[in-house]
Amino acid sequence: MAEQEGGNGSPNSSSLTPYEEALEVLSSLIIRRTRADSSNLGDQFEVLFEYLKMLDLEKPISNMKIIHVAGTKGKGSTCTFTESILRNYGFHTGLFTSPHLIDIRERFRLDGVDISQEKFLAYFWWCYDTLKEKTDDNIPMPNYFRFLAILAFKIFAAEKVDVAIMEVGLGGKYDATNVVRAPIVCGITSLGYDHMEILGNTLGEIAGEKAGIFKDRIPAFTVPQPDEAVHVLEEKASLLNVPLQVAPPLDAKLLNGLTLGLQGEHQYLNAGLAVALCSTWLKRTGHFGDTNLEQTNTLSEQIIKGLTSASLQGRAQIVPDQHINNERSNELVFFLDGAHSPESMQVCAKWFSLAIKEYNLDQTLFHQQPDEAVKMHNGESGVQTKSIQILLFNCLTVRDPQLLLPHLMKTCADHGVYFKKALFVPSLSVYNKVGSQALTPSDPNVDLSWQFALQRVWENLMQDNQGKSTEVVSEELKDDMGMSASNCEHSAVFPSLPVAIKWLRDRVHQNRSVRFQVLVTGSLHLVGDMLKLVKK
Repeated sequence: MAEQEGGNGSPNSSSLTPYEEALEVLSSLIIRRTRADSSNLGDQFEVLFEYLKMLDLEKPISNMKIIHVAGTKGKGSTCTFTESILRNYGFHTGLFTSPHLIDIRERFRLDGVDISQEKFLAYFWWCYDTLKEKTDDNIPMPNYFRFLAILAFKIFAAEKVDVAIMEVGLGGKYDATNVVRAPIVCGITSLGYDHMEILGNTLGEIAGEKAGIFKDRIPAFTVPQPDEAVHVLEEKASLLNVPLQVAPPLDAKLLNGLTLGLQGEHQYLNAGLAVALCSTWLKRTGHFGDTNLEQTNTLSEQIIKGLTSASLQGRAQIVPDQHINNERSNELVFFLDGAHSPESMQVCAKWFSLAIKEYNLDQTLFHQQPDEAVKMHNGESGVQTKSIQILLFNCLTVRDPQLLLPHLMKTCADHGVYFKKALFVPSLSVYNKVGSQALTPSDPNVDLSWQFALQRVWENLMQDNQGKSTEVVSEELKDDMGMSASNCEHSAVFPSLPVAIKWLRDRVHQNRSVRFQVLVTGSLHLVGDMLKLVKK
């Protein structure tokens, strides 16, 4: 393939592998600006079509059979279900999602698998070198996300996928994926308050931005939404003659006793939308097959297999710590979920609360005493073992912890779950680097002011709710807080994620009769950092 000859525009460095070299160059496209600046042509939406012309991608994109999905919550899950269903129908699939958790290649999946390094490098350098040659001061190089979206279109066109499932990065109307003129079908997942500094302060304004992916007379589906959002979606749809329907949540009974591949009750909402998107795609592309849009009686074997075999990292994911756990029962288990909005915090808290009960049932004979924060159960050895829940948290500074943390704490408390300690850590990944080199070593001078602010919010919440929790910090957590930057009664700030993980592992070694269950949430970046470290 002609693209294999790319790479001429890259700096040579003997210390980097070819893949690391490409990631270095990709990192150079990252800018700090978060919203379009109309004074700079390179930030205007229209310039995207200039890039497509430079790469001869206009016709290939117009020929693609695309499913386009926007929304606040559940976009990645809906796209994952959709891809899995159509792959199980035998179609050659392309899936573009964001962000990645461990490796940039996660964003580009072919037939359910991350693109290979070899193919990534070939397509990356072809796009980069071509754009480098043709751009100038008037039309500068695209920024990081725009480049990735363009790269996705190039990959899927060159690989001749039967279907391309494109997840919107941010918003909809001005998102880089919205260069699609005529998708086969569009989807809008659950809407909520996120990226308000860019998308607007009301649910209606946010819905208006997401509805920007609607195209003239192209069918679209959404999930049950608040009235304010529904009105705007319907209004935008009517202006473009878009047949907009609400896809009902999937009826669990239709799975014939099986469970969804992605955990959490909210996934039935995403699964229902995915079924509607796939059924419409199959019909509009002439593949009628055995589809059932209404979900009234049965689902096809392919849909059931697609829904039950789908997998997505960092969403309701349970990872026992292999560093600690060997032949013994799992003593340190991380429950990972990249929730970062008030609504998703509630969903995450409910999932965690139910998951630890199921997990403990799987591990030992489990029973919970009324109103007790500590769960007691008989271990395999016959001695009593207790489970302690710990929160490991960070969020971006654009989020409001006064909205996130109360939702998390209250929903867990409603299910009888109380955290014995909350640990706050700074991000390991740096905003302007992609790849393994983006993980910064522990910096003794790291700015922890945001983590101290998060800690203050948590301590105030704990004081307000002191009467509702049945006990103070466990004895098992009182010793040796020397590694922390700030230790309070209910929380601690650590200078880095590796230091926090080491502290947890030390606690496990010192308390063999205790099972530590750690909820890691607040940011997909934090979840990605955790996966990089724990899965090493």
